[in-house]
Amino acid sequence: MPGAWSILLTLCVALACGTIPPLRGKIEVGRESFAVFVGGRGPNGDLYAVRADGGPAIPITFTTVAELRPALSPDGSQVAFLRGRSLRDSTPASLWVMNLVNGAERELRLPKGAAAPEQLAWSRDGSALIVRAGSAWYRMTAPPGRPAPVQLPVDEQAAAESSLAVLVGDPVFARVVPCKRPEDLCVIPRSGKESILAQAARDPVRWGPDSVAFFVGDILQIRPLSRGRPRLLNWSEVPPMPRQMTFFQAQEQKTARGDQM
Repeated sequence: MPGAWSILLTLCVALACGTIPPLRGKIEVGRESFAVFVGGRGPNGDLYAVRADGGPAIPITFTTVAELRPALSPDGSQVAFLRGRSLRDSTPASLWVMNLVNGAERELRLPKGAAAPEQLAWSRDGSALIVRAGSAWYRMTAPPGRPAPVQLPVDEQAAAESSLAVLVGDPVFARVVPCKRPEDLCVIPRSGKESILAQAARDPVRWGPDSVAFFVGDILQIRPLSRGRPRLLNWSEVPPMPRQMTFFQAQEQKTARGDQM
């Protein structure tokens, strides 16, 4: 029997409650670069957004359950995430998508009997979500379409797992992975020769075509892998324990960057 929190969420979505766009007047969704991340101690983390050039962290969820593993769609208009357990409810984690343009949320359900979702990523064209649930992988149609989850065969799982990798370059020339000492981050270029990127760093994320960002403590460092100097994100009103960041780079900013190179 679903917990009280799940019933309340379902009713809220059905009645279109709480659909005020969380970034209205703060970030131009889809037109400027920004990141979404998890913040907050304990099991009840919320999602926050921040502009690529810094500024205040903007809360975008306000629930009493944990929102984790955010993933921004390729066009920056939606964020998928896992909504975890509350302190009073044993309901397993579920998969949700928030429309950042209008604030609406929608739950995407896996087939009956599937394990709880654990990891997720968007397809390159934004038409689908790739979800890992236990040992199984699923492909689900992204909103506004019907989810229609399909379990991926074994021969497609390796490609699905690569969608979760932190790849750098356009075309890709390297990936970022934990080092043999897992608290450090390493870069593996196409040549295959691993080199250290940062010590005591975590949660790497692709930051544009040729840079990677990662946390050192509660500080976010952005480091180019080709040329340029590393920098720190100058942000404020940051919640405790920022983590699990996802980044969207606006198309016009990609173009402008390319014109300067």
